[in-house]
Amino acid sequence: MVKVLVAYESKYGNTKRVAEKIVEGMSKVKGVKADVSEIKQVDLGRVPDYDAILVGSPNHFGGPTRGAKKFVDKLGKLDLKGKSVAAFDTYIDKDFEMAMKKLEKKIGEKIPGSKLLAPGLSVKIPGKGMAKGPVSEEELSKSVEFGKKIATQFKA
Repeated sequence: MVKVLVAYESKYGNTKRVAEKIVEGMSKVKGVKADVSEIKQVDLGRVPDYDAILVGSPNHFGGPTRGAKKFVDKLGKLDLKGKSVAAFDTYIDKDFEMAMKKLEKKIGEKIPGSKLLAPGLSVKIPGKGMAKGPVSEEELSKSVEFGKKIATQFKA
């Protein structure tokens, strides 16, 4: 059984919904078990038990939140060599992929020897400024497909 951790930080609940939909997509693939957790609730001592770690954050001023960055710093202190990783974000306006790309870069720097499973997912939240959502069903369906795509890689 392949074990995947999907950890996220969410201010208005949008990134949480995306994380839950990613796990829903993973659950469609036999032999993959995914757990979803808010970053603050992750038991770091259990992280090495996972085969893959996905980290998600809302876009905050052109990058991931401080909490998401600190979480990746903590992951870097664990023995995660050979683990599979991926990142996802939620964004408004023109910030497509900004937090996700920066998360991928930070994960690559802090967790050497990890393997990027797939290019990350960036999910649009409707509105401008401090958009509270909710995430559209169309965007959430992309999250389900992303989770399924990631889980299917373990079956190859």
